[in-house]
Amino acid sequence: MAGLAGTFTATEHRLANGLRVVLSEDHIDPVAAVCLWYDVGSRHERPGRTGLAHLFEHLMFQGSANVHGNQHFEFVQSAGGSLNGTTSFERTNYFETMPAHQLELALWLEADRMGGLLAALTQESLDNQRDVVKNERRQRYDNVPYGTAWERLVAMAFPAGHPYHHMPIGSMADLDATTLADCQEFFRTYYAPNNAVLTIVGDIDPEQTLAWVEKYFGTIPAHDAKPTPADGSLPDSIGGELRETVVEDVPSRSLMAAYRLPVDGTRAADAAELALTVLGEGEACRLNRRLVRHDELAVYAGFGIMRLAGAPSVALLDVKASGDADIAAVDAAVNEELARFAAEGPTAEELERAQAQIERGWLDRMATVGGRADELCRYAVLFGDPKLAFTALDQVLEITAEEVKEVAGRLLPENRAVLVYELAEEDSDGTDPDSDTDREGQAA
Repeated sequence: MAGLAGTFTATEHRLANGLRVVLSEDHIDPVAAVCLWYDVGSRHERPGRTGLAHLFEHLMFQGSANVHGNQHFEFVQSAGGSLNGTTSFERTNYFETMPAHQLELALWLEADRMGGLLAALTQESLDNQRDVVKNERRQRYDNVPYGTAWERLVAMAFPAGHPYHHMPIGSMADLDATTLADCQEFFRTYYAPNNAVLTIVGDIDPEQTLAWVEKYFGTIPAHDAKPTPADGSLPDSIGGELRETVVEDVPSRSLMAAYRLPVDGTRAADAAELALTVLGEGEACRLNRRLVRHDELAVYAGFGIMRLAGAPSVALLDVKASGDADIAAVDAAVNEELARFAAEGPTAEELERAQAQIERGWLDRMATVGGRADELCRYAVLFGDPKLAFTALDQVLEITAEEVKEVAGRLLPENRAVLVYELAEEDSDGTDPDSDTDREGQAA
């Protein structure tokens, strides 16, 4: 992979106002990707005002000083481009992929909202997008089977008061309480050039591109009053199993669990991803073979990782039970497989297959200008060096079976938050009772 990584290049520049700019030429196709990462996510929010980072993901598309209403979408799409934005615990990103000759338009649009969003932010636009976000929460979380599962597990894995305790979507109460003044303060604090990384990848002329960046972004003032985010460090282990049972009208019983794992950017995090790939990715993974094919206790068994740089990463187990399978039997089989894996580690064949799966994902991301721009932003914002994106796979391929075995030792009952879904039984009149929740266990 070192040879392939060597085909990618990047140069980094910094404007006087602190904006970091990363350029990567690729003249294979006449397209260019613009990706802008702001170092703000739900971890930066304060209690009582959760959901602001995600709310701004919507507000940023509702007009700025020289772009009115929905025109950001209209300008990009009419020029043959595509665009979107996403929010996570640790960052917010906005991105466009354009025909190369329309690159200047994308840069002007991003600069106009970085420097001029507050000129267009009104109570009306806030109310409109607040309702959109609340409806998104209903559709994706509150009114779908298992919709609040990840939210519940995160709240258990990260104790109350921890910056990662709440999801980026925020709570209904906090969204309702958010004022226009809250939004204005949040924007001034976090949407500044010295809190962002801009990557531009594709069929570009670096000299001309930098001139455009300086022209449109260079006059936006820096903001130096960003507060230090709350400390996200925690013990390696939760310190005792936490368990919550939810009785709901869901398609099948389910066992879900979250485990604390090493922070992103480390060899141990790479080893953890390899461990979870062996255990829970694809038809040939250990949990699928045991629970679905052999014991026939489940119709699905998966294990994945959410890599976090400012707090322990989290492994997410998801098992959908088959028929009348007993959750206790599912739980016992899972713990048995995890204990066996921690004792034995992966076979040479399993490790090679897992590395190949991660390699394929890396190649898929790096094969497009948009994917490469996003990776450059990620490594610049979270780890300080965008070029780490080009060598990240090399480290994964160097991980040994012993390293995977060692990190698998964290997948123990005392280091997990467990969420069980039980089926709601019909009342005599054929209606479902209200869902019920029971909690037990100890906090970290």
